[in-house]
Amino acid sequence: MILEVTLNTLLVCGAALLVAVSIGVPLGVWLGARRFAGRSALVSVVNAGMGAPPVVVGLLVALLLWRHQPLGFLELMYTRTAMVLAQLLIALPLVTGITLAAVASLDEEWDLQVRTLGVPPLWRLWLLLREIRPGLLAAVIAGLGGILSEVGAVMLVGGNLEGETRVLTTAILMYASMGRFEQAVGLAAVLLGLMLLLAALLTTVQQVERR
Repeated sequence: MILEVTLNTLLVCGAALLVAVSIGVPLGVWLGARRFAGRSALVSVVNAGMGAPPVVVGLLVALLLWRHQPLGFLELMYTRTAMVLAQLLIALPLVTGITLAAVASLDEEWDLQVRTLGVPPLWRLWLLLREIRPGLLAAVIAGLGGILSEVGAVMLVGGNLEGETRVLTTAILMYASMGRFEQAVGLAAVLLGLMLLLAALLTTVQQVERR
């Protein structure tokens, strides 16, 4: 049971994180490196999203996917896809915002210096990504940490169905409410172990970067 729930958790979180990174990193680089009309409004939306309550995000997704609602015809409620969508909306602002901050922290003359050297656009982008490697790693870890420990949104849209949408956080909540604290503590230990593993990975990579 623990293995099944853990694998389901990693599957849902991994899919959401992959999409969040694929969209959030380019968006964060674009917002951090460009100046245009309306940029401040977009940055404000990203910053607000970073602090949005996950349960509210889950409620909005449920309102969109519920039967007779705008996306109800897709019949995605109480599926892994709905959970991935909810977690994507939680992780995306985190990945985008931290990437944006990493790009904005570069010296203002960095881009000018690279352009002066005649570096092609694609190579400039590669150099930029290398320059902000620690920030990108922090963005990925923050995004994964934000969705790995989340319970309200996935409960709303996933329903905690055994063998389908049950993940570590919802299983812990269920067993605790049933008074089966032994199982709840066991699952909590697994979840805590995953979080500690993430923290150790971040610390190790950061130390390597400093060297």
